[in-house]
Amino acid sequence: MIKTSELRVRDVINVLDGRRLGQAVDLEVDLEKGRVTALVVPGPARFFGLFGRDKDFVIPWENIVRIGVDVILVEAESSTVVRPVRERGQGLIPGSWPGDQPR
Repeated sequence: MIKTSELRVRDVINVLDGRRLGQAVDLEVDLEKGRVTALVVPGPARFFGLFGRDKDFVIPWENIVRIGVDVILVEAESSTVVRPVRERGQGLIPGSWPGDQPR
């Protein structure tokens, strides 16, 4: 068993190109079915972080290959996982992780 707080300290690595995507900041949850549907990783910062961030990486749960001790391996084609995330705290797990503030 793994806690959500343990996920945010692990690097998310795309096994298709070896690229580090970042660290998980949120989860998307289907409240009706009671299951996690996606892992959310913030997109890269724009121009030294002065102009915010690009769209988040939203990685469907079925694209997670393995959750290891210090990394999460995912199969993520960039065209299918980079999209705007719903406003944090609405239908997800509100207030579950530090820094979980609406943008």
